[in-house]
Amino acid sequence: MYLRIMPARQPRQSCRRTGAGPAILAGLFLTVSMPLLSAQSLLDAETEELLVAAVEAATELDLYNARCRRDRSGRHVDNLSKELVSKLRMNVLQVEDELFSERSYRWVQERLQRESLARIKQAGGCEGAKQTGIPNRGCACATTT
Repeated sequence: MYLRIMPARQPRQSCRRTGAGPAILAGLFLTVSMPLLSAQSLLDAETEELLVAAVEAATELDLYNARCRRDRSGRHVDNLSKELVSKLRMNVLQVEDELFSERSYRWVQERLQRESLARIKQAGGCEGAKQTGIPNRGCACATTT
């Protein structure tokens, strides 16, 4: 029954900021949105070749394990990817995309699978591949001096 007395409205302040703040924020957004330097630009030709060979060996070992040992864990590619991330800040997919001639990780994976299956078949199946040393090809412990 009594009318509530509302306090007088304060004049609204402008949300617009002045000074160097907006310029700093704009510079920050531009810096964050710019693509980072890829690790590829920092690699020499020899390192690129070693990375390509490592990815090929890991893929071949994982395919052999999946085909002949029924081990589909893919641990060689996973372990290689972990090492690449920790050392070079890139993973296996980036190597397949940037360093292989196909420039597409899907095409690279298809080609590597075709070639690895052809090697296993050429060796005479899983038993022949085991005798020719395919499971030990990427393992440093297989080479004894």
